[in-house]
Amino acid sequence: MVALALPAFGALVAEPLFVMVDSAIVGHLGTAQLAGLGVAAALLTTAVNIFVFLAYATTAAVARRVGAGDLPAALRQGVDGIWLALLLGGLVIAAVLPAAPALVDLFGASGTAAPYATSYLRISSLGIPAMLVVLAATGVLRGLQDTRTPLAVAVGGFAANAGLNAALVYGAGLGIAGSAWGTVIAQNGMAAVYLWVVVRGVRRQTGGEAAGGTGKGDGGDWWAALRPDAAGIRACARAGLPLLVRTLSLRAVLLIATAVAAGLGDTEIAAHQITLTVWSLLAFALDAIAIAGQAIIGRYLGAEDAEGARAACRRMIEWGVACGVVLGLLVALARPLIGPIFSSDPAVQDALMSALLVVAISQPVSGVVFVLDGVLMGAGDGPYLAWSMLATLAVFAPVAFSVPALGAGLTALWWAMTLMMLTRLAALWLRARSGRWVVTGAAR
Repeated sequence: MVALALPAFGALVAEPLFVMVDSAIVGHLGTAQLAGLGVAAALLTTAVNIFVFLAYATTAAVARRVGAGDLPAALRQGVDGIWLALLLGGLVIAAVLPAAPALVDLFGASGTAAPYATSYLRISSLGIPAMLVVLAATGVLRGLQDTRTPLAVAVGGFAANAGLNAALVYGAGLGIAGSAWGTVIAQNGMAAVYLWVVVRGVRRQTGGEAAGGTGKGDGGDWWAALRPDAAGIRACARAGLPLLVRTLSLRAVLLIATAVAAGLGDTEIAAHQITLTVWSLLAFALDAIAIAGQAIIGRYLGAEDAEGARAACRRMIEWGVACGVVLGLLVALARPLIGPIFSSDPAVQDALMSALLVVAISQPVSGVVFVLDGVLMGAGDGPYLAWSMLATLAVFAPVAFSVPALGAGLTALWWAMTLMMLTRLAALWLRARSGRWVVTGAAR
């Protein structure tokens, strides 16, 4: 499991570095440009992250077929997921290009920042299909028990993005548009590498390479294996829909928390954003275990090894608890150092100390939640994940909105976030104990 989780963590951390590099380079152009980038980046991140099911659902489906010993079918499943990614990417571009000015205004961009945000958003939207292909292809490789290739591609994409941004923004004098074009080029380069890896795998399994690249080999027609299959694409969409509902519900939780913090005052929203940044970084570490869980559980169930799947689930829960305890201790000890890194305001630092302590205390709970989330995803138990997350949202929303009404502050809001995680833990633990997620075979 560690061999899968560590590279997965590296790939997860590399992705947000794209925005950090863009921010560092564009920030030297001026405040208006940086503000515009911030608005556009938030919109783009949302547009891509709501389709993260392309990675999760593909990982589970491919891993099952790998476990069943049917590698050609596993790759076919991955190809269907990639075609779905391209279709969704095209639809997003069609929606974003004409709506960019309205979307920027909706997010409250100032009059000086809005033109930069609109320009960056329109150009960067051209990279959305590539990023969705990256999600789907990453799911294929994770399902094949390969997390090293995604790490290598993520690191290479990060390096290319940094070099292209510097060259186009300053060398070519394109300003914020250069940053957007550099990111689009890097994203399409990453997608091209993934497509090459997947196509090579399909050719090997269908005999295309053995036939000298003619497309006709002893194993079949590899060109046919790469063509879009309407039934397969619809199946991928159906499998991904519950995970889309889950993701949107989780996004709603985070948006509600941010809205409540904004209503508490400038000090509270500043401290909340820093706390949320730390919480998100910790989530990447725990999500790496969940990703390993998706691949491992899917493989065991595909091989019809129900006891192996249960044993793997128990081991991963132990890892989740251990990692949560370690991360919690690190955050608790590092609290005095974290505040000054992000803010010189003593009031923000004071608010941050209490909020981070709550985050530290909740990490063991988060460790189990992320692991069980990954287990159920690997089992293809998407409908239960969707309903449980909707129930969690229903519990969290009234508690969060009551925080300002009760005269409480940021610490109370983060206790509400902990309640959200405890609610998820209860729902996921009950499902795991029931054993209903243990459905064996090449398909659920």
